[in-house]
Amino acid sequence: MTMINDTTHLTWLREQFAALRDQGLRARDAARKLELSEGDVMAAHAASQMHPDVAEHSLYTTLPLDADWVNLLQGLENCGPVMALTRNESVVHEKVGVYRNVSATGLMGLALGPEIDLRLFLSNWHAGFHVVEHTARGEQHSLQFFDAHGRAVHKVHARPHTDLNALEALVQRHARPEARPVFMPGTPLRAALQADEKIDATGLSEAWSAMTDTHQFFSLLRKFDVDRAQSFRLMEGVHTRRTPLLSVQWLLDAAADSGLPIMVFAGNEGCLQIHTGAVHRIELMGPWLNVLDEGFNLHLRHDHVAESWLVTKPTEDGPVTSIELFDEQGQVIAMFFGERKPGKPELPAWRALAHQLVHGPVVQTEAA
Repeated sequence: MTMINDTTHLTWLREQFAALRDQGLRARDAARKLELSEGDVMAAHAASQMHPDVAEHSLYTTLPLDADWVNLLQGLENCGPVMALTRNESVVHEKVGVYRNVSATGLMGLALGPEIDLRLFLSNWHAGFHVVEHTARGEQHSLQFFDAHGRAVHKVHARPHTDLNALEALVQRHARPEARPVFMPGTPLRAALQADEKIDATGLSEAWSAMTDTHQFFSLLRKFDVDRAQSFRLMEGVHTRRTPLLSVQWLLDAAADSGLPIMVFAGNEGCLQIHTGAVHRIELMGPWLNVLDEGFNLHLRHDHVAESWLVTKPTEDGPVTSIELFDEQGQVIAMFFGERKPGKPELPAWRALAHQLVHGPVVQTEAA
């Protein structure tokens, strides 16, 4: 467990962190430079651990929150528009809107709003903070949530039209200033995969063909003890096809040019965040492929894409087609679908667009 209590060391850590932030590093990257998790750094900035004079001049001050995650997120509705941010190692997904219809069954939660659409895996939520960053532009408020290893699972940032009084009232209802969140060092080890030859590929294919709802896919993976990327490899040529690694840029450009509404899924083990709608401004900046739209930003490291798949899953409403990206470790980076409502077939224009990644001009261009 990482626990930083020494006052002198805490002061040094906060100073070093502020210096790295001044150099332009993001909080996550600055924490890594200090060989700490982002959660560790947020805990080190708890106002209760600082003299008031020190807190006044600290770059960050934080306040630990209780673990009543669902009530906390439900309370955000009264705060008006905020920015929801969910990320993994390779993509950052940002949506501006109001948290609506937040609920949970056990440790599985949902937020079902027209702008902010989340799937919450609350067993992986460990600690939360109200964070105030003191900048030249004034105080920047956020709620930040971390897993047991101090990795951010979800963040909520105040925007110009956020009701800060309502946010402060919400924070005070959930404040636990006496709490001392502790995080485990390192990152959790992934479970070892079964060898491909030990998996019942015939049974997997038959069960895949028998699906009537895309949500059945998760139980299918568990039944055959196979992970997502491995299942795609095993079903290649039947239910899946590889696409060129650069196809995601072409996909977004084509969707923007046509106005085709799409769904963009990105997340981590604690939260999956979804954008539904058209995309417009697509820009490549170095290794980052960006969607820079009002209300929706996506920042994707295209150089991290090690596998890209066209995937077809049968449902009662017809086939559902997705483009899914993975990194070198076989972790999901992002998933793209056509806009679709329950009980409705997917858009033929989306299916045609996705299949062009395998059969159309993208493949021909790269082969040339």
